[in-house]
Amino acid sequence: MSLSKKIVLLGHFGVGKTSLVRQFVDSVFSENYLVTLGVHVKKKDVEILGKKVTLIIWDIEGSTSISKARKSYLAGSHGFLYVFDVTRPETFESLEKEMEFLEESYPATPVCRIGNKSDLIVSENDREFFDSEKFAKCDFTSAKNGENVEHVFLKISEFITS
Repeated sequence: MSLSKKIVLLGHFGVGKTSLVRQFVDSVFSENYLVTLGVHVKKKDVEILGKKVTLIIWDIEGSTSISKARKSYLAGSHGFLYVFDVTRPETFESLEKEMEFLEESYPATPVCRIGNKSDLIVSENDREFFDSEKFAKCDFTSAKNGENVEHVFLKISEFITS
């Protein structure tokens, strides 16, 4: 018997949500930026804690605030991946506020915070900045080179199947 679990990717436009999904599901990366309009849904079967799980991954259009996302996209979610771009401060400046919104609106739904494009963190100052307390609960990925991508999807999968 296989479980099905819905995971929704949230975050601003252009943070790499689609690239993360494509890297995880299809093991591909493209430099071509494709704007997601509405929602794209992909599936991937994984084994988590000895259970077969079908991940139904909702890649929804970017928005400057989660509160602007269509409620129908978020309904029935088992887990959220909140993605920000480590090179664009406007995508993580309101991280705490966005987490508060999710905790209040979806208190039983786990959230993983993901700083994408970590391959572009080159300076020591940037590394130290992202090592700060504000980002202590974040994972860092690179959809481009695949770094940590599988880890974050399996991490949220463990949260939602245990």
